Amino acid sequence: MFNVNMPADQVCLGRKRPLPSCPNPLFLQWLTELRDSAKEKGLKTQYVYQKAINSLKKYPLPLKNGKEAKILQNFGDGICKILDERLQKHYRENGSDAPIHLANSCLTSNMASSKQMEEPQKKPSGNFGEHMKRTQTEVRKEKGTKKKREYVPQKRSGGYAVLLTLYRHTQMPGSKGFMFRNELQTEAQPLCDKSFTVPDLGSKYTAWSSVSTLIQKDLLVKTHNPARYSLTDQGLALAEKLNSEETGMTKEHVEQKSEEENSQDGPDVVDLTLEEEGEEEEQEEKESWSSKSSERPTSALSVNQPGGVVSRSDAIGKSQNLETGKAAMGWNLPPGSYDIVLCVDFIETTGGSSGRKQELAKELQRNGVTFDIRKLNVGDFLWVAREKVTPVPGQLRPPVGKELVLDYIIERKRMDDLCGSIIDGRFREQKFRLKRCGLHKPIYLVEECGSAAAHLSLPESTLQQAIVNTQVVDGFFVKRVQDVKESAAYLTIMTRYLQKLYQNCTLFCRSRELEGDGKEERVQTANLSCSLMTFTEFNYGAVKNKCQTVREVFARQLMQISGVSGDKAAAVLEHYSTVSSLLQAYDQCSNETEKEKLLSSIKYGKLKRNLGPALSRTIYQLYCTHGPLS
Repeated sequence: MFNVNMPADQVCLGRKRPLPSCPNPLFLQWLTELRDSAKEKGLKTQYVYQKAINSLKKYPLPLKNGKEAKILQNFGDGICKILDERLQKHYRENGSDAPIHLANSCLTSNMASSKQMEEPQKKPSGNFGEHMKRTQTEVRKEKGTKKKREYVPQKRSGGYAVLLTLYRHTQMPGSKGFMFRNELQTEAQPLCDKSFTVPDLGSKYTAWSSVSTLIQKDLLVKTHNPARYSLTDQGLALAEKLNSEETGMTKEHVEQKSEEENSQDGPDVVDLTLEEEGEEEEQEEKESWSSKSSERPTSALSVNQPGGVVSRSDAIGKSQNLETGKAAMGWNLPPGSYDIVLCVDFIETTGGSSGRKQELAKELQRNGVTFDIRKLNVGDFLWVAREKVTPVPGQLRPPVGKELVLDYIIERKRMDDLCGSIIDGRFREQKFRLKRCGLHKPIYLVEECGSAAAHLSLPESTLQQAIVNTQVVDGFFVKRVQDVKESAAYLTIMTRYLQKLYQNCTLFCRSRELEGDGKEERVQTANLSCSLMTFTEFNYGAVKNKCQTVREVFARQLMQISGVSGDKAAAVLEHYSTVSSLLQAYDQCSNETEKEKLLSSIKYGKLKRNLGPALSRTIYQLYCTHGPLS
């Protein structure tokens, strides 16, 4: 049996001695300060300092200087150098014989902890079983009452940017309450340090990966197809809190900046910070836009007045116009703020006869062409206007520049590839997708391959007819070249031509999903500015096997009929957008002959020719014949 009245020295209450404190308290204190400072600034070095702190806590021996700490895990040259500098400063302030291993605080904490451990040993009297039960109950209560930590995304992270963007969108008048993925990525990118589309080197995750965490935490909800993202009540409350912190920091920064300007310039400067908050933000934004526009030519939508002085009423009116412009277009790239870069589909440089494909990249390098190899869902070559970015001090990589796709796209075909695509049906399908991709100047680059065309499964006359039809009927620009070198030369010339063409243009971002293709605007603002899609939206919209609407499926059905081209299918869709509407029109016809000729008078193509009675009859028989077709 267990004796309750046993001597005090035989009572065991777990660990008798307290855990030994860190023998290097100063180093621990300095590393903790560095970690907290990095955490306040949102720097990732906070994790490096935390790992170093964990290693230092486990090390049982005193260290004389920072150099000795290099033997510990997670201690590099940088951290050791910082510790040595802090140590030298400590010696200068407190004398060269100042203690660094045993601080008063550590001694006091050790004494306090040892007293706490001795107290239960001095009171063994009474019912020992009740004492143990009470102790265990208190421990369980402490564990149970521990509050679950609220999730708050790190500043300038993907989740932070998404929450802020959705919150600000909901506060706009006339807001629809949700945002599409491409729209959300575009507007959230300026608030995030990482890219929403391009993963960091050696990683497969982007800033968009944090959206799944927001959905799991019940801060964000995803509905519909295409996906619509909106805030939950919990997410709205958190986003409002983040926004108030963000605006508070911005106002403090603006006030400090204005005070510095006032102290430097004297009494002649008008203090704009005395106005109302809303007017202050509008004025600040107007000044930033006017400073940008003063650097560019006056023809490119300049905001400044001829005399260089902007009145207050004009400034507010123009800033409101700029706000509506930004809401409609998203953002813009003024002249000189972007580079024209050629994008090459990775299929053009890998696989197949790799020697021939590598030759194209080598030729482009010899010609001094800046190009980027990436996956293109439609076409083989296109050009993007990439924003020029400057590296940020303290960050390993420069921020990701915004990209807008220019209106030119190239599909490259060798004669043997052209022959194969005609046989398996890819030829028509690729042309159809090029027309629908949102870029209005498609180019067909055909490599003749010399005498190789004579040994193909289709006669050369058929191939030549297909090329002519592509130019005359489909409206593509066809460029014929002899080999890979000529193809590279043509791409080089096109790149330099586009660099000159767009050098004085202001490029506006538009969402094809929300605003259509923007053809009318492009005509009105020719040579001054143009409205373009982001590369992300373009590539996502060109996905081959994405979810299709009923209209798109109907168009594909029609194009499977012999003699129905893309133009003819589009003409039918203008009158009857779905199969259901076409069947209703057939039901309204009085007799069989009228049904067969229902589509015969529909105009198609540039020449506005009739669809014809034969094709109209074929379509009628396909959709209205009961049983197998004869």
